[in-house]
Amino acid sequence: MATPNFIRVSPSVEPEVSRPEPEKVLAGDPVHTTWNLEERDGLYCGIWQSTPGTWRISYDEWEYCHILEGISVISEDGGEAVTVKAGDSFILLPGFKGSWQVIETTRKDYVIRL
Repeated sequence: MATPNFIRVSPSVEPEVSRPEPEKVLAGDPVHTTWNLEERDGLYCGIWQSTPGTWRISYDEWEYCHILEGISVISEDGGEAVTVKAGDSFILLPGFKGSWQVIETTRKDYVIRL
């Protein structure tokens, strides 16, 4: 029995397909697919996927990520590159600036708080 306060999380909604803005792309032609599962009161969650490529990122929001599959390298300007793979979880804080490189198509669960 479904209840109004329970949402099953699965990519059953129509996905949005996009690419990073051309001026942010550093390598390749990454294609992003996003299944937005919930949007309310400054909270967003869902599943995101990207094909290989590298682009600049800049965060004004807080984001929790859990990598479901693939391999990516996240580099903060002036910091170390961090490789993330299936099973890894991490948080990107407001003010993070750097690059995201997808080595193998990467899929993640995410929760964003504005």
